[in-house]
Amino acid sequence: MGKNERFIAHLIELRSRLLRSAVALLLVFICLFPWASDLYAILAEPLLAKLPKGGQMVATDVTTPFFVPLKVAMMAALLIALPYILYQIWRFVAPGLYAHEKRLVMPLIFASTLLFFSGMAFAYFAVFPVVFGFITASAPQGVAVMTDIDKYLSFVLGMFMAFGVTFQVPVAVILLVRMGIVSVAKLRESRSYVIVGAFIVGAIFTPPDVVSQFMLAIPLWLLYEAGIVVAAWMGKVKANEA
Repeated sequence: MGKNERFIAHLIELRSRLLRSAVALLLVFICLFPWASDLYAILAEPLLAKLPKGGQMVATDVTTPFFVPLKVAMMAALLIALPYILYQIWRFVAPGLYAHEKRLVMPLIFASTLLFFSGMAFAYFAVFPVVFGFITASAPQGVAVMTDIDKYLSFVLGMFMAFGVTFQVPVAVILLVRMGIVSVAKLRESRSYVIVGAFIVGAIFTPPDVVSQFMLAIPLWLLYEAGIVVAAWMGKVKANEA
């Protein structure tokens, strides 16, 4: 098979994988659509629980009561379909990988997905109650806290992304070591800089209260340490196999 034929075959394979992923996402979204408002209510619960008695959220645009729950349903559908989508990506790239790369990539994909979900769960169950409690308690006397539902969604998505990416630190550490970019010893020497950087990241991506900053910085540091431990263990295993 010539280069052009192989290129066309790869494009056809890519189209097939993308189409399957899109269909899976669409089917999950269709199943979730009737409960879009309920999904938003679940997402809004951490804030609603901290509002004063009688407090509520508001919609300042005409279309937001419809489109915001729709966005939440789409986000939930993406999360549910994500394992299947990643599997399709894996099936596309796997034929071009060596055997030792296949043994490494699949566990890393699984770990990365699990860590991202863990970061989102940590933000929802641990961080949001603290953050929203601080925000509502800081409101001046006579000011009613009534957040716009679209702005609330943007804030929540930003926090989910920040914590989801932060929880990828062990995967990044392992990849850096496995690719030979940095050694485990160097990572240990850089621990103090990482701790400072973790608190800087916490200050940037969380509201301006000390507690929520610590709740992002400390997991980031601990995950960095976990990545060093796993990378060192994998290095010993590789040395023993050699």
